[in-house]
Amino acid sequence: MTTTTDLQQTEPAVEQPTKAHQWLQQLVGDWTYEVDGMAGPDQPMETSTGTESVKSVGGLWVVAEGQGEMCGSPATTIMTLGYNPQTQRFVGTWMGSMMTHLWIYDGELDAGERMLTLHSEGPSMAGEGQMAQYKDVIEFKSPDHRVLTSFCLGDDGQWQQFMTANYHRQ
Repeated sequence: MTTTTDLQQTEPAVEQPTKAHQWLQQLVGDWTYEVDGMAGPDQPMETSTGTESVKSVGGLWVVAEGQGEMCGSPATTIMTLGYNPQTQRFVGTWMGSMMTHLWIYDGELDAGERMLTLHSEGPSMAGEGQMAQYKDVIEFKSPDHRVLTSFCLGDDGQWQQFMTANYHRQ
């Protein structure tokens, strides 16, 4: 016969947010953004705008849904971010209506706790079928202004910036 004490011991404990999870919560809210980015290699910079709504999931995750333009077409993006205390790494995903690749994030916070660097692998902008290393850096300039800067690792081993997005809290 199972007792109440036995049941309490077998129920999984609800994880509590850590300091890293709390860092992610500053993303929660409604934002407008302006993006300056290259559509591809040797392409001029393009500017697009949109909105993003970021929600908390149990204080452990954030989910950001963006609506705007990319390369002159309507675009929807969804980013998930969380923190894994076992690996002491930030984890997440990014997907957009303009591509079939699901970006998998693995990242870390800088010592000053202002910049979150998220590493991923995705289709190379240089050629069909090739994969490349990328990093997205989220930096808080103030509680109501953050910047997302995207880089691709070049053949020369140098990170090449290809996009900057400024987000302002509504």
